Amino acid sequence: MLTVILNILPYIQIFLAILMVILVLIQQTESDAGGSFGGGANANFHTRRGGEKLIFYFTIIISILFVVSVLVDLWQ
Repeated sequence: MLTVILNILPYIQIFLAILMVILVLIQQTESDAGGSFGGGANANFHTRRGGEKLIFYFTIIISILFVVSVLVDLWQ
């Protein structure tokens, strides 16, 4: 059973990585390019609601699963 999981683990990691990139890219952002490097005087914070909140939490779950899969891969 463990060998089967270890054999499909790279495919799981590829799927999780692609899904994580897609989820990060579809999240809405209000900042400009300078804001991502620490610049920008506008610090507008907003509350995530509805679908945006769901995508945010799903991104966190997928990234945790990705880190766990990498740790399992390193452990073998």
